[in-house]
Formats: sequence, C-alpha cells, structure tokens
Amino acid sequence: MLNMVLLDTVTAPQAGSTLMWIVFIVLTVVSMIVSKNVERRFKKYSHIRTEGGLTGREVAEMMLRDHDIHNVQVQMVNGTLTDHYNPTNRTLNLSPDVYNGTSVAAAAVAAHECGHAMQHAVGYAPLGLRSALVPIVSFAGRWVSWVILAGLLLVRVFPSLLLIGILLFATSTLFSLVTLPVEINASARALQWIRQRDITTASTHQYAEKALRSAAYTYVMAAVTSLATLAYYIMIYLDRR
Repeated sequence: MLNMVLLDTVTAPQAGSTLMWIVFIVLTVVSMIVSKNVERRFKKYSHIRTEGGLTGREVAEMMLRDHDIHNVQVQMVNGTLTDHYNPTNRTLNLSPDVYNGTSVAAAAVAAHECGHAMQHAVGYAPLGLRSALVPIVSFAGRWVSWVILAGLLLVRVFPSLLLIGILLFATSTLFSLVTLPVEINASARALQWIRQRDITTASTHQYAEKALRSAAYTYVMAAVTSLATLAYYIMIYLDRR
C-alpha cells in the first residue's frame, strides 16, 4: 500500500479524511492480529501429529494421485508459510516445515495447495481469472504508487492522472477479491479429502479446520484493506475533480 503519509498531500474533507484514517488504523491492527494468529496456530498445530504420521509431501502426493493428477511436481521451497501452487509450471511448492512435517498443520496446508492443483485440473473459473490477472497486476504494481502520488499532487490541475492511478490500483483490488473464492474453495476441497482419507481423526480434524480458517482470514483482510484504500482514492478524485 502506498505510504499513508503521502495521502495527506491532498487535503480531503476533514470528516471523511479522519474517518478513513480511523478505518486504516483499525484495519492495520486487525491485519497484524490475524497474521500473528496464523503463525501462532500453525506453530501450535505443528505439535499435533496426524494419525498415520505422513509428511506433507506424502499427503500431497497421495491427494494428487487420488484425483488422477500426475503432471504436478511436489517440491520444497525455502521460507516459512511460503507454500503455494504454481499453475504456470504445475509445481506444488511446500515450505520445509510442511514438506517434512507430520503434523495436522502440515497435512492441512499441503492438502490446501493440492486443492489449487485440483482447481487447475478441472478448470475452476476463479482460479483461471486470477491467473489471467497476474501479469496485469504485476505491470500495474510497478507504476501504481508513482502514478497515484503524482495524481494526488496534481489532482487540482490534472485529475485524470489520479483516475489512471485508481484504475491501476483497482486491478490489485480485483485480484484480492477473486483470490477469496479461490482460497476458500481450495480449503474446502482439502478438508473434505483429509477427512475421507483419515489423515485426520474426529479429534484432530478441528485443528486442520482452524488452521486453514485462520489463513483464510488473511486474504479477507487483504481484500478489505485494498477496498478501503481504493475507496479513499476515489473519494479524493470525486472531491477534487
């Protein structure tokens, strides 16, 4: 997000500006809490072993086989909670704690990423849309901060510049919104499969649900924050054009 200090280079109506500052502060605090909660839960559930003691890699490979997906490579990547599925080269990338882990958290995360591979295999529309948006968002991300900053400074004499910045920023907001159903659906697929395959038991399944639910909240907060930022830029544009 563009540094919020830069947003006050243009004076919006005082009441609206104050309200938006309050909203941004609240969203920032809530986002930090959600992020810390994800880390806390993953660490907590990393100490709860799955029934069969399968590693995240083994869980992923089993889930892919069960859904007749044989063209996806499971591999390990550096970092913590860096797990992701890459539809471009069809790789399922798991962080070391997930790849080698035998916990409920590791199984849930590995199965969640397999959920994305399943989406890709069946042509899940929101995933296709998100993939199509990636190059657009990447291009917009390189320029949006500079265009919006220039637009804020020149909003009285050249309001169209800010409008261009708003349109660029809107692509990232759209990406965040499209990501929500993609992530929620992947978690639903994961939870259904690990329960059916007895990767989790009646007593441990709740931990897998909580781990994935807390991770989903991070995407919700990202979407809400992006929407709030977009609304603020639009408010400035409408008040100054």
